[in-house]
Amino acid sequence: MKNGEFDFGGGAAERKPRKMPPVSVAPSPPAGADVATADAAAAAASARKAVGAAAGIAVHVAGLDWQSIADELNAHGYAIVPGMLTADECIAMAAQYGQASLFRSRVVMSQHGFGSGEYQYFRYPLPSMIAALRQSLYGPLADIANRWHEAMDMEARFPADHADFLARCHAAGQQRPTPLMLQYGPGDYNCLHQDLYGDHVFPLQAAILLSQPGKDFEGGEFVLTEQRPRMQSRVEVVPLKRGDMVIFPVNHRPAQGGRGVYRVSMRHGVSRLRTGSRHTLGLIFHDAA
Repeated sequence: MKNGEFDFGGGAAERKPRKMPPVSVAPSPPAGADVATADAAAAAASARKAVGAAAGIAVHVAGLDWQSIADELNAHGYAIVPGMLTADECIAMAAQYGQASLFRSRVVMSQHGFGSGEYQYFRYPLPSMIAALRQSLYGPLADIANRWHEAMDMEARFPADHADFLARCHAAGQQRPTPLMLQYGPGDYNCLHQDLYGDHVFPLQAAILLSQPGKDFEGGEFVLTEQRPRMQSRVEVVPLKRGDMVIFPVNHRPAQGGRGVYRVSMRHGVSRLRTGSRHTLGLIFHDAA
């Protein structure tokens, strides 16, 4: 998006004769991993009830394996964090979509050629859970973003604290909050796009699926495409369950080639929903002009 709207503009990938840091691909999960994930999610839910949801989110984010997340982003262009929110948290957050006072604007996608469905941008002050997610995720993502920009020979660097980065955005006139919630019904979809919004762009973003595939809806897969130099686009369908978070690039990511690092252009969208209803929380770390 640019200036609050989707930007479908292109831009050829550019080769940069630099080297990527070594990438290690995470191994396939061992047998019983689903049980372990369920146990971890239950433990996280219990901890958040004890200290409060927002504080519990910060603790949970700090305990994530950020090296593995960085490796997945480098290798595949996205990383899945299972069980970022509990089922109860997802249900409660999706219910917020009907609370008009929480949002600054509503967009019906078909009116703008963005797809079909709708979304709403939250207003400041953000709900405590969303503010906690945005603040706590930003720090470790800024480390990855700075390494990416160095590898791609891009000038911008990002401060360690999100408040300092937002101050940079606001000084440039990007003052409107960008976290949003998307709502899809049967037949709805989201065209491939990039969430740009202005000159100051944080290169990573996140989305959390708030509905359960196979129960709340069918279809509606999260899709990523990447365009490499002189090659056709590659498509990745990202498997998500309710509460899972996917981290992915806003615009470019670095990739290692035979002649050094080059920039890969990324876009994301959602395939057609066949039945049911789907809600997603989108977390973008730069504000809009």
